Amino acid sequence: MITRLAPALSSAGGLFLAGLGIAVVVGLLVGGGAAPLLIVDPGPTVRWGIPVAKALVHLGAALSIGSLMVAAFVLTRRQKAFSSALLVASIGAALLTVASAATAFMTFMAIYVEPVSIDQRFGDLLWLYLQSTEIGRGWLITMGLGAVITVLTLVVRSFGGVLVAGVLSVAALWPLAEQGHAAGSANHESAVSASFAHSVFAAMWIGGLIMMAVVAWSEKPRAAEYHAMLGRYSSIALLSFIVVALSGTTNAWLRVGSVEGLATGYGALVIAKTCALVVLGLMGAVYRKKLLGDLKASRSGVVRVTTLVVSAELALMGIASGLASALARTPTPVPQIPASEIAQATPAEILTGEPLPPEFEWSRLFTVWQLDLLWAIIAVFGIVYYVWGHARLAKRGDHWPVSRTVLWVSGMLLLGFATNSGLIVYGKYLFSIHMLGHMLLSMAVPLLLVLGAPITLASRAIAARKDGSRGVREWLLVAVHSKYLAVIGHPLVAAVIFGVSLIVFYYSPLFEWALREHLGHMWMTAHFVFSGYLFAQALIGIDPSPHDPPYPLRLIIVLATMAFHAFFGLSIILGTSLLVPEWFGAMGRTWGDPPLLDQQNGGELAWGLGEFPTLALAILVTWAWSKSDDRINKRRDRLADRQGDQELDAYNEMLGKLSQAQPTRPKG
Repeated sequence: MITRLAPALSSAGGLFLAGLGIAVVVGLLVGGGAAPLLIVDPGPTVRWGIPVAKALVHLGAALSIGSLMVAAFVLTRRQKAFSSALLVASIGAALLTVASAATAFMTFMAIYVEPVSIDQRFGDLLWLYLQSTEIGRGWLITMGLGAVITVLTLVVRSFGGVLVAGVLSVAALWPLAEQGHAAGSANHESAVSASFAHSVFAAMWIGGLIMMAVVAWSEKPRAAEYHAMLGRYSSIALLSFIVVALSGTTNAWLRVGSVEGLATGYGALVIAKTCALVVLGLMGAVYRKKLLGDLKASRSGVVRVTTLVVSAELALMGIASGLASALARTPTPVPQIPASEIAQATPAEILTGEPLPPEFEWSRLFTVWQLDLLWAIIAVFGIVYYVWGHARLAKRGDHWPVSRTVLWVSGMLLLGFATNSGLIVYGKYLFSIHMLGHMLLSMAVPLLLVLGAPITLASRAIAARKDGSRGVREWLLVAVHSKYLAVIGHPLVAAVIFGVSLIVFYYSPLFEWALREHLGHMWMTAHFVFSGYLFAQALIGIDPSPHDPPYPLRLIIVLATMAFHAFFGLSIILGTSLLVPEWFGAMGRTWGDPPLLDQQNGGELAWGLGEFPTLALAILVTWAWSKSDDRINKRRDRLADRQGDQELDAYNEMLGKLSQAQPTRPKG
């Protein structure tokens, strides 16, 4: 297999590396990223080596993520290309591991400027850097994940294994998003989210295209077969292009700051990368409209033209990636200095690394915003795809309740508001605002989303695949019918997860982790939205579920949840110490009430606001119970009309037999 893949992979990789190498050199010269440092210079090897090694890191990640994405969403397990995709993913993961080790070492040399030696002192210093600094730990995590993915992709041959390897490949890019300008900026969280989204979807786009080229050049599939593959990839590429464009724009704005910043070397590289992205988008549109049609019709010469277009795309993608690597080493027009390093910084600014927002007022929850691109993308695309599904059903004459669409769109809008508005900005400083956002994310948003019945819509609107490959519809149905969700989706289990999560989160180090680290905050949001969704789905879900608990049990669970929320809110109201004193205590009286009083206000919000969604759940469960009884009674009436009332007839017959069996009492 390696012998068969080697020429195709080397050709595709060579085209990409050619463009990348040229762009890295030109970008570093134009932007000044490789210029000697004024104070302590690590030397040209380190200055030029770091951007080259980082470019190879992203190439390895692209090969791994893109190939696994093709295996998961484009190919079937019966195709030879499925095994080829896993092999390419393993090669990419190995490159990711080696290039990460090289980048980590050269970054160490740039920071410590130590001469290379083999003595114990040098080794101890290197190990101290890897385990004690954020940059060192980040590269160590990426190296470790790369090694695990390398082995995993060599041994797995199932869709489940592909999914696990893909998740690990995506996770390996998070430490990289935490580094560089993103980690040092005042808009740290916005920059990290944008950088992570940019890296992941660029990897899907680039790696997927390389894999499609490898399949075409090594497997030489028939035109009709390749049409199906390329059509599926092009849909993913379109989504990736949109996200890369949005995240790239966000990153550029955070670093350029103004139109004047475009006149700098950094701005010139941003303009060049933007032009490359626009051309790539146009080329993608060409083969999506023209070449796919020619492939479907099996026209002669179309495979050769497709090969030329893909080759040009790969070279241009290499140029765009090289410019991105050069940008990472180029000084930005906007200084990337955390607020904690500014003279006379307040304790709150030292903790958050950001300047204080305007003084808190309730109206500023709607007027002060902080973009979290990942959640914004989820909210926007959640609305777009749901509306598309509704429109598709309506176009073919199928009915879909408008109320469900309204509820789903409302839930997604509320999710976007809770993750990007003043709730996020002021929730870092005021526990009460944090708790308000938490109640929306864990109770209001899931309730609205569950009533939208997204799985039912997807199963009806998305065309089923018949060739054994898995699209979005197939993956959703596999997840819904998995044993894992069958366990955690049981009403009692979902209720325990939903309730216990509150206590475990707020009375453990997890709360502090979510306050200090952006990854912890992302995990917190995802966990509470998901656990709330499971809880609401178990009680009032419209989507298919392996469980159908009796309505009295559902109502008991809802009432128990109301009591538990009251207990949780009361425990915070009556608490006499701060939950995270190292954080909220150091904030001091930034605005409004003192920290302890503000925390108690948060308890009142948890108690008061938490009861409204729970009360809505109770009403919905009761309403569903009555509707269920009505359906049962109507079904019995229809059966009686067709066959007679068998239960009443049987009862009368039993009474007749009893009367006949009783002895007659003698007279007199």
